[in-house]
Amino acid sequence: MTSTQTTPLRYLKGHGTENDFVIVPDAANEIDLPPALVARLCDRRAGLGGDGVLHVVRSAAHPEARAMADEAEWFMDYRNADGTVAEMCGNGVRVFARYLEHAGHVTAGEVAVATRGGVKRVHLDKDGSVTVAMGRAVLPEEGVTVAVDGRSWPARNVNMGNPHAVAFVEDLAHAGTLYDEPPYEPAAVYPDGVNIEFVADRGPRHVAMRVHERGAAETRSCGTGACAVAVAAARRDGVDPAETGAPATYTVDVLGGTLVITEHPGGEIEMTGPAVIVAEGTLEPSWLAQG
Repeated sequence: MTSTQTTPLRYLKGHGTENDFVIVPDAANEIDLPPALVARLCDRRAGLGGDGVLHVVRSAAHPEARAMADEAEWFMDYRNADGTVAEMCGNGVRVFARYLEHAGHVTAGEVAVATRGGVKRVHLDKDGSVTVAMGRAVLPEEGVTVAVDGRSWPARNVNMGNPHAVAFVEDLAHAGTLYDEPPYEPAAVYPDGVNIEFVADRGPRHVAMRVHERGAAETRSCGTGACAVAVAAARRDGVDPAETGAPATYTVDVLGGTLVITEHPGGEIEMTGPAVIVAEGTLEPSWLAQG
């Protein structure tokens, strides 16, 4: 791959419920995105600002996605704001699909997107909303206890292709500032880190959440986190679609808007919400070379 530090870098900016991303189109996988450059791109004062980077690559051109190329033409090579690689990002895959439509690669309707968490099925609605088939939740038995400012709560372990710890609280303010990752025990349950959600009830099958995303601190929204929260809330409420035979839908308010999560009897989870492209431009080599 060639270095982005010697050539201009084309980018776009997009968001899904204010979970925002720098989008780097790179069909042939020719752009090098080392962690330090990703962190600079996501810097909200000295860079473009974002919760992560969506590196847009044809699946056939990326070694981690070639096996999925027959099923999905495009691969979402997702990076957290600190430059670390992540398996999946629910809001990110909606914005990724919106970019593919914006660029003329796909039209409204069904789209398959390859991710490190597997191939995700996306539906681009003409009304502007995007629905993503997020796969099934895995509910490991091991949980953790999360603590903030002298309070502690048990947290449900939910894996949505990436790990989550879901804690139910009386008041979202109890989560504190979320500048730093809240401590949890035992740490061995999440050897690669974890996304931590704090959840408060708003009504029947309606909750609100705040989230500390690993590698990005608190974000305005987290798609996989909203799915994990909906599943954890359903189980807490005694609802399991596999047993009832009926879908369970939860409304999840995030700081940046609202997501609607439906878990089907077969275990499949769908997430619906907005996805917007807000800007595009070019970063000059002089800025890139500063790092």
